[in-house]
Amino acid sequence: MTGFSRRGACPALSAPMQTGDGLLVRLNPVAGGVSPKALIGLCESALRHGNGVVEVTARGSLQIRGLTAESATLLAAEVDALGIAVRTGVPVETGPLAGLDPEEISDPSSLAARIREAIGAANLGARLGPKVSVVVDGGGRLNMSTVQADVRMTALAPDQWLLAVAGDARTATHVGVVAEADSCDAALAILNAVAERGREARARDLPSDGLMELLQRVSSFAPPSVLPDISPTRGEIGCHHDLRQSSTPQYERDENGRLISPLVGEMSGRTEGGNVERPSPVGILQLRDASVLGLGLPFGHIQAERMIALCREAEAAGAAEIRFAQQRAILLLGLSQSACPELQGKAASLGFVIDPLDPRRMIAACPGAPACASGRIAARDVAEQIARESGAALDPSVTLHISGCAKGCAHPARSALTLVGDEKGAGLVVDGTAKGLPAAYTPGYELARSFGGVAALLTKERRPGETTAECIARLGESRLAKAFQQG
Repeated sequence: MTGFSRRGACPALSAPMQTGDGLLVRLNPVAGGVSPKALIGLCESALRHGNGVVEVTARGSLQIRGLTAESATLLAAEVDALGIAVRTGVPVETGPLAGLDPEEISDPSSLAARIREAIGAANLGARLGPKVSVVVDGGGRLNMSTVQADVRMTALAPDQWLLAVAGDARTATHVGVVAEADSCDAALAILNAVAERGREARARDLPSDGLMELLQRVSSFAPPSVLPDISPTRGEIGCHHDLRQSSTPQYERDENGRLISPLVGEMSGRTEGGNVERPSPVGILQLRDASVLGLGLPFGHIQAERMIALCREAEAAGAAEIRFAQQRAILLLGLSQSACPELQGKAASLGFVIDPLDPRRMIAACPGAPACASGRIAARDVAEQIARESGAALDPSVTLHISGCAKGCAHPARSALTLVGDEKGAGLVVDGTAKGLPAAYTPGYELARSFGGVAALLTKERRPGETTAECIARLGESRLAKAFQQG
């Protein structure tokens, strides 16, 4: 153990982070996943040394919380004894099915490994801030389109990668197209530029004109005037960020003069409405030689005993590996097609989410009170009640964020609707974060009932074909606040 990490840092196994309910550690296996037997051992360690809860984050990391300084050291030793090697340093993330999904445009594993090695060789981990990250997205059904990163490498073809910075597939600034052979150097050039600005810097702080000049050092760098902004239906390329004028011979134009990718539909990074799609990890997916069963953790957490019971059932059914996926899910690999439905039913009985449209998947909730000393509302209890009573008003276009306090640990980004506890009770924030100014308040014990008023308004007013997000935007803050107060 090297001491506790500060809030905002990555709570690695060697540097637990202090939270309201004790120390927290986050683990990302080097191999991508673990065997059912190894996960059983890890959950038993969580029961011995933590609060008996295991979590999977929105980015697909495994977390164990409720640790003490002494028990965190014991946990680390047991993880090592289980033979689970965990990643350290700057996160370089790939999709949970990297190298396995037949719909991938390119396997990102090799490029990600080269970037990790180069970061280590350059000692960039010590010079970059704790939140700086890299995404290498090979595409496919469980792509990384919704994951934020400082550097994004997205496959356009087996030997071509789109380089973008500071955001997800919708919000990142597109910089240019690089060949496979030069992709690692391009990513390192961006990270070095961030490091030169100090440990508080992020890729969003880099000037766009400086990026273009920086990447001229990469011989195959192609900075087109308009870079891929690919929709799942037309493959249109819009002018998201016009960084430099140039031609783009690998793309054609439609009848309106818009550039169209030759890979129409293969990168489903956006919807026609401009929102990033959430490729669901929940359900049964067929790979080349086996099936994958995806299960959600309700609000990202589950009792360790339930995970142990699932692992035993999965091992008996033939699962060889369990991976942790974005959107707070796990993937059971190596199953036969016939084994999946029965195992899915057993998972549901243990409390796992098996339906991609389950309203619990549209809610992000922290532990809240009393589990977290900082929590002012019982966030996950409220989330359960809202999912049960008002979940029909939610759809995948929104995330309802329920936060025990203004720190907003479960969902730091903006959300269409946020319910947050503070000294005044429980507030409703529209299109903001848990740190935002609430538009209305209700007593904490009335929160689920008050949100029921918002849900009823959305159900009544939503037009045919309209998403929940679009309905919220159309109704506006004042009408939503009034419904919240009336309950």
